[in-house]
Amino acid sequence: MEENKKEQVEFVDGTIRAVLEKMGFSFSLEFQEGGEDSWFLIKAPEAPLLIGDGGKHLAAFSFLVKRIFEQKFPKSKPQFLLDINDYNKKRIEEIKDTARLHAQRVRYFKKEVEMKPMNAYDRRIVHSVLQEYPDIATESTGQGPDRRVVIKPLDLA
Repeated sequence: MEENKKEQVEFVDGTIRAVLEKMGFSFSLEFQEGGEDSWFLIKAPEAPLLIGDGGKHLAAFSFLVKRIFEQKFPKSKPQFLLDINDYNKKRIEEIKDTARLHAQRVRYFKKEVEMKPMNAYDRRIVHSVLQEYPDIATESTGQGPDRRVVIKPLDLA
């Protein structure tokens, strides 16, 4: 790991620890280097409180940590994800599975399928997982919180 990256990881680790300790949570924290994304994995007995309804608290906590990171390292883009008790990893797998299921329906019925509204990160997961289907195209439509992925069949005739 390069020196600047090591400094960034230590800073984020310290930030997460400081915030969670000030909030009075007991937890363990592990950094996991990934291919496209690196993860800060938090294990905590009070995970439901930290995750929130539909992951809202986790998203807010992640936003906060990334903003603090950007203040400290203004020239760097935060390339890490936070996860609590594997909530995000499971959610990402569910998004991939749902996208593949919709792709199979599009192939079978030859009709486009519109997925539910998603944030930009979730849409990116769908687009990337469905790139492996040569007969399927994806595009994002809609505005703001109603933005969603449409999965379409490609005519390969």
